[in-house]
Amino acid sequence: MSEVLTAPKLKDCRDAFCAKLEELAAGNGKIVAVCNDSVGSSKLGGFKSRWPERLVNVGIAEQNMVGVGAGLANGGMLPYVCAAAPFLTGRALEQIKADIAYSNANVKLVGISSGMAYGELGPTHHSIEDFAWTRVLPNLPVVAPCDSIETAAAVEWAASYPGPVFLRLSRVGVPDLLPEDHVFELGRANRLRDGSDVTLIANGTLTHRMLKAAEILAGRGVEARVLNMATVRPIDTEAVVAAAEQTGAILTAEEHSTFGGLGSAIAEVVVAEAPVPMKILGVPGIFAPTGSAEFLLDEFGMSPEAVADAAEALIARKRG
Repeated sequence: MSEVLTAPKLKDCRDAFCAKLEELAAGNGKIVAVCNDSVGSSKLGGFKSRWPERLVNVGIAEQNMVGVGAGLANGGMLPYVCAAAPFLTGRALEQIKADIAYSNANVKLVGISSGMAYGELGPTHHSIEDFAWTRVLPNLPVVAPCDSIETAAAVEWAASYPGPVFLRLSRVGVPDLLPEDHVFELGRANRLRDGSDVTLIANGTLTHRMLKAAEILAGRGVEARVLNMATVRPIDTEAVVAAAEQTGAILTAEEHSTFGGLGSAIAEVVVAEAPVPMKILGVPGIFAPTGSAEFLLDEFGMSPEAVADAAEALIARKRG
């Protein structure tokens, strides 16, 4: 059978988000959607058709959008506030801080098309700072699911979580990696592959690339542990310490700046609890240029082959 026929199907996590949101809304009349003129890009068309009175489109006014979400939550509703990630976080950060996190409002913030998913639209549309901006805020869990299954599970979990949440979703197609019956647990990493030589940690669109890198490493005689670290805050300290102690080296990769994101969160644990050699892959503190998300990830050294090479260099440091 050809490689094309056996290749895993790539899925858009926005579809899983909207399907689960509609399922939840059918049983909970308090669920509402709020967006910034992004019904199409957030894929809320089905929700709007079924419950037009429960979708609030504020137009291109993200600060107002977050305030509307906070007001709805204060009135007893359960709002999912949806917008392109760079504009939700960048334009409305003060409102997210004061109206959502500080007020501990029961608002679910959904950053759509995160990372470099809008690659061809250039640096203004890249969302490679949002982990840093959001994970520093108290009361705000930060979650980046790795596939459509984890997306649906996280949306369902968020509905019952009594406080604000930031869900970071991409539009880049990814294969399903987790079992169909997966239940999301805040702050709990998933071990997707075991190994004793090095640990590869990622979330979102990078997770399946880490698994491919681990396969390449296995062909070179290297056994790599792979962790899906969907929760950036709170980080799974136990899993990070175990990885450091049991494999002796940690490599992280993220569709984000190397400053303040997943790698930084893990490094904070490593340096305090179990110092070992680390390598953080991501966008190296620059404005990422224009180009497709796949091209840019490869350009910044996050192809499976490049990750495998970086992991071998890290292992050499460990042994040296």
